Amino acid sequence: MQRIFIANWKMNMSVAEMETYFQEFSKNSDFDNAEVVVCPPMPLLSLAAQHCAELGIALGAQNVFWEEAGAFTGEVSPLLLKDLGVQYVLIGHSERRQYFGETDQYVGRKVKAAIKAGLRPVVCVGESLIELRTNRTEDVIEEQISAVMRGLDPIEARRVIIAYEPVWAIGSGMTPTGEQVKEVALQIRKLMGDLFSLKIARDIKILYGGSVSPDNVDEFTASYVLHGALVGNASLDANKFSSLIQNGGGIRTASNQQEDTTPLHEGDFA
Repeated sequence: MQRIFIANWKMNMSVAEMETYFQEFSKNSDFDNAEVVVCPPMPLLSLAAQHCAELGIALGAQNVFWEEAGAFTGEVSPLLLKDLGVQYVLIGHSERRQYFGETDQYVGRKVKAAIKAGLRPVVCVGESLIELRTNRTEDVIEEQISAVMRGLDPIEARRVIIAYEPVWAIGSGMTPTGEQVKEVALQIRKLMGDLFSLKIARDIKILYGGSVSPDNVDEFTASYVLHGALVGNASLDANKFSSLIQNGGGIRTASNQQEDTTPLHEGDFA
């Protein structure tokens, strides 16, 4: 199973800091069995594209608009992102929902636009601390995913990556257990089976995000129902991000533990 590790730099990094970052990252960038994606701030995309191409890693964007062109000051077209070499785009991150009022409807429109432009959308879903404490995690996840997926056909749905990022864990140092994350991932797969088919439920890529570090990443990527991690703070240090990828199974050595290859089957989504 190929794992995916996405670095979300958020609103960090200057041009000089980015140059230093890629110099450091290049020393430990030969990863097997992993797709590595870097999502820099928008003004750095063009420069970052050159570095990503040299290192054989993918370029991602942190946001996209749902129209291809027009009078939308401050927004970015999915076609422009594609022209810059962007392959992945984060959509519906909790910070976009919290600070910029993005609704499930907005997220759905952005996902459709990204897919139409040939981008791979990474849709972020997750519950707040209040929702966790009131046992609403399952309801919230279902609402967020259903609002996006119901507007897609099966071919489009296969393009989507789901990133489960419990809002209460982002930047807080608090993390759910690997078993808790696995339960949510299985719920997502069951929902995808209900909306589309068992095959799509089995094939969809699911990542974990929320205070992921080199020390805890293996707890999440060890599960056969998860494919990798969406990384925030820990991705701002090139060496730390490299270690996280390695610890998460992005490189295989004789000393690595055996991957859990238990096959997915219909009973997992009952």
